Amino acid sequence: MTVSSDISLPDYLKQYFGFDSFKGTQEAIIKSLLDGNDSFVLMPTGGGKSMCYQLPSLIMDGTAIVISPLIALMKNQVDSMRSFSTEDGIAHFLNSSLSKAQIEQVKGDLISKKTKLLYVAPESLTKLENIEFLKKIQISFYAVDEAHCISEWGHDFRPEYRRIRPIINQIGNAPIIALTATATPKVQHDIQKNLDMLGAKVYKDSFRRENLYYEVRPKISATKEIIKYILNNIGKSGIIYCLSRKKVEELAETLKVNGLKALPYHAGMDSATRSSNQDQFLMEEVDVIVATIAFGMGIDKPDVRFVIHYDIPKSLEGYYQETGRAGRDGGEGNCIAFYSYNDIQKLEKFMQGKPVAEQEIGKQLLLETVAYAEASICRPKMLLNYFGEIMEGRCEHCDNCLHPKEEIEGKDHVVKALSLIQTVKEKFKAAHIANILAGNATSSVKSYMHHKIPEFGSGSDKDIKYWNAVLRQSLVAQFITKDIENYGLLKLLDGGRNYLANPKSFMVTLNHDYEAASEDAVMAQSGKTSTVDDELFRILKDLRKKISRDLNLPPFVIFQDPSLEDMAIQYPITMEELLNIQGVGSGKAQRYGKKFIELIKTYVDEKEIIRAQDMVVKSIVNKSGLKVYIIQNIDRKTSLDDIASSKNLKMPVLLDEIEAIVNSGTRLNLDYYINEILDEDHQDEVFEYFREAETESVSDALEELGEDEYSEEDIRLMRIKFLAELGH
Repeated sequence: MTVSSDISLPDYLKQYFGFDSFKGTQEAIIKSLLDGNDSFVLMPTGGGKSMCYQLPSLIMDGTAIVISPLIALMKNQVDSMRSFSTEDGIAHFLNSSLSKAQIEQVKGDLISKKTKLLYVAPESLTKLENIEFLKKIQISFYAVDEAHCISEWGHDFRPEYRRIRPIINQIGNAPIIALTATATPKVQHDIQKNLDMLGAKVYKDSFRRENLYYEVRPKISATKEIIKYILNNIGKSGIIYCLSRKKVEELAETLKVNGLKALPYHAGMDSATRSSNQDQFLMEEVDVIVATIAFGMGIDKPDVRFVIHYDIPKSLEGYYQETGRAGRDGGEGNCIAFYSYNDIQKLEKFMQGKPVAEQEIGKQLLLETVAYAEASICRPKMLLNYFGEIMEGRCEHCDNCLHPKEEIEGKDHVVKALSLIQTVKEKFKAAHIANILAGNATSSVKSYMHHKIPEFGSGSDKDIKYWNAVLRQSLVAQFITKDIENYGLLKLLDGGRNYLANPKSFMVTLNHDYEAASEDAVMAQSGKTSTVDDELFRILKDLRKKISRDLNLPPFVIFQDPSLEDMAIQYPITMEELLNIQGVGSGKAQRYGKKFIELIKTYVDEKEIIRAQDMVVKSIVNKSGLKVYIIQNIDRKTSLDDIASSKNLKMPVLLDEIEAIVNSGTRLNLDYYINEILDEDHQDEVFEYFREAETESVSDALEELGEDEYSEEDIRLMRIKFLAELGH
């Protein structure tokens, strides 16, 4: 080592990095490493892990090898190290993103001893040519960053990480420092055992991040909620995590069309775009990055003010690490997760077909995530407990502390549920069990004659959502398990059998409706989560009737009732806002919209209504492959029968899709098809009927025109033609 006895560690810290003092256990960790000891460092995100190997690498002789899984993080940290030095060669990374010329530059700087810190991806470390080269240089120590990747119980398992120790043995021994922000006691032991460092000095900083606020919201209209939140926090940096690349792209695009500065970031993008998006986020050219959970971003940005999980992650370790990217500077950090049990079921499906051992680990991690999401206790306390740390009292800084959930005694209900699972021989899924208890005679319940058993309706004083909650919380308590490979059938565990033999108090958490409609269903209703303003709705209907008389058109041609209802919820007062209303396309808006938005503006002003416009979300252009396919083929004059057949649709379903397309403002010409099935006289008769009709009802039209003359399909096609020609 080149440690001068005249210079203390704080002096080195000031000299190289300009800081006056160390954080937490940093100084003790660095001293241990300088003394040649192996060290295991467990420190929360933002706690200053990188300093534990950056400073000693500058002090010690040779080059420190930092093994890191993230190319983005390597680039970020190398740039950071170079900013503290006049010599670019002080830090390098070696990974698959480098050209041959760049690799030669790195090797030259290593041989000439310019480089004090070399970041290496585990995949690069395993290459024989790199192993042979690294044998030639003096290595001060090895740092295994993101060490949780070693463990199958960790949230980001990387098989290559389990090969690190044998490769170190090949290159040459030196002290090892393993660092992670997330490790349960089980993961910690696994890491130390795999790296052959069970005797290492262990340093644990508290996982408590007092500046972070934790909240879990039901996943209802999540996109609208996110836009509302960002609009209330304009200019603040944030990260939004999604489960799939497709959702990342969609959500980023939706944020952009709503005027927000956002970009996507996931492993499927080309590296140039990904790097550009990361740099724009770091340089504050955009405020929000939307990223996949599976791909760690590795962005060391201290002023991230919010981390939002659109999808709940696969494990609490992953969740904790991702939320830890908020407020690393000690400032505000809001961590909001949207939770629906449907997301958990999707994750369970991903596990099908995997080895049994992997499934068991995955199921346990998911159960812990469900327990966290649905719990009524202090969220930081729960997280700390998960990582083996005890927290006294409550944080008073999470949703459960600030807005406590209601709990009720559920002992008898748990007994009913467990007993029923036994009665039906453990051969049914949760939904089936819940329906029997609630007394819902579904087709499945009837087919097994379970509406005849004594247990049917024994819990009818509670609804299906409550019984699903009881079953989920029984899963978390490990009274029952779900057989993922076998359709999700519920099986009793020893814990459940013991509970039946000796029931005890069991508090069931209420309040948050996690079984509510999915966001897509809510969005499809154009945000009908508010109450219709009945007075405005009546006024709008009167205006529609007046316009219909003036134009000699049926009222429904102008705007249908669902459109008026949506206007009476959203209060659109500009043409742009009107286009967000259900069933209003640009044609209808231009033709009929002006009088409606003028009326609504007057009404809003007179009533002094505060509009919830931050809840009106512009949708990205509908990219539905089916709708595009239908429009393109109608333009090509393809027979509707052929369109239906090619997409395996029944004709009524195809007509539903065509009606939705026409009602949203796209004009379709179906004459080529209608002319083949109806002569001109019949077409004129139906057209005139709808011109005079009070309603758009197909059954009323059939009754008036005669079912022996027309089919339901005939009437529906003519109604589409009528609306397409006169409604746009």
